[in-house]
Amino acid sequence: MMVYFRRRLRWKLFFSYLSVVVIGAVVLVIAMEVAVPRAFQSHITNMEMEFTMQDGHIMGAAGTGSGHMADDLLANLSEAVTEATIIALTAAAIIAIGVSALIARRVVTPVRAMMAASQEIAQGNYGRRVPQPAHRPPEELDEMGQLAYSFNQMAVQLEESDALRRQLIGDVSHELLTPLTVIKGSMEGLMDGVLPPEPETFQQVYHEAARLQRLAADLQELSRVEAGAYDLRLQPTDMSALVNQVASRLRHQFNDKDVVLSVRLPSGLVMAEVDADRLTQALINLMGNALQYTPSGGQVDVTLQREKTQVTVTVADTGVGIDAEHLPHLFTRFYRVDKSRARASGGSGVGLTIARLLVEAHNGRIWAESAGLGQGSRFIFSIPLTQ
Repeated sequence: MMVYFRRRLRWKLFFSYLSVVVIGAVVLVIAMEVAVPRAFQSHITNMEMEFTMQDGHIMGAAGTGSGHMADDLLANLSEAVTEATIIALTAAAIIAIGVSALIARRVVTPVRAMMAASQEIAQGNYGRRVPQPAHRPPEELDEMGQLAYSFNQMAVQLEESDALRRQLIGDVSHELLTPLTVIKGSMEGLMDGVLPPEPETFQQVYHEAARLQRLAADLQELSRVEAGAYDLRLQPTDMSALVNQVASRLRHQFNDKDVVLSVRLPSGLVMAEVDADRLTQALINLMGNALQYTPSGGQVDVTLQREKTQVTVTVADTGVGIDAEHLPHLFTRFYRVDKSRARASGGSGVGLTIARLLVEAHNGRIWAESAGLGQGSRFIFSIPLTQ
């Protein structure tokens, strides 16, 4: 029960207000207990002195003296209680204000820290973090602790996005600069007569222009897919026929690189509600990625499995493999396992991202597995079967 109260900010605030009230009441009672007897004794002493000084007069008027004494006693008792109450209220107010200030500081301090951190993040300092309780999982934190944890998670994602943006600018600049330099140099050579107008020269210019076109197409497609600027035309589709069709389209590329492509399909129809064009694109990206990182003489196996409620497609290769630390980031846009790879050998880093977004648009999931470098890799996605 106490753990539940510690995780709820509203209960912590409630108990803080209650503690202020209780502390104030306790201080008030203690002060009254201490101050009332002293004040009353002081007034009684003053009364005794007055009666001693007026002894003759009191003895002469004994009949009325007792009445005056009772009135004086009541008046002094009232003054004593009022004086003690003022003292007690003052002490209780001071203590309550101090406790309230301490509690308010504990509540406001993390808010101010997040406000200052958010201002720095807004100015581009994505490395700023706010303090949070250490060695405690997020589910055991109260609302303020969870807010600090979420804030830091947001800052981490912003920092990663900013790093990817900077990397994108550098990668795109490099990828654009290389073919443009080749095209410009070739054209200058043709105009100056240094290069002969032979088919090889024109083929080189055409090849570099095609690289530029592929890069622009990849970036445009990624932008469209991430923005969801397309409509899924879901229709009952035989997944076996779809996989077989994609394999047939890419088989000549595998043959050119001397990589064996094998396809294993179950018997019978495997029907799923999919957009055939979009899922074809995802399959092309996955199989193309496997071909890219499988050396000559290797093998790529595409397997389709029908399960109870879903169909699973696996693209396994005998290629270079992937370290475990890179597996969670493979489907992040512009992420490259080998940062030194150029586009001609390593791709633009958006194919797997597009495949992930297209699979998730079909209410599916996609992931990668690898035993390590040199052990090959497996890219797997699953989507629901037609009910």
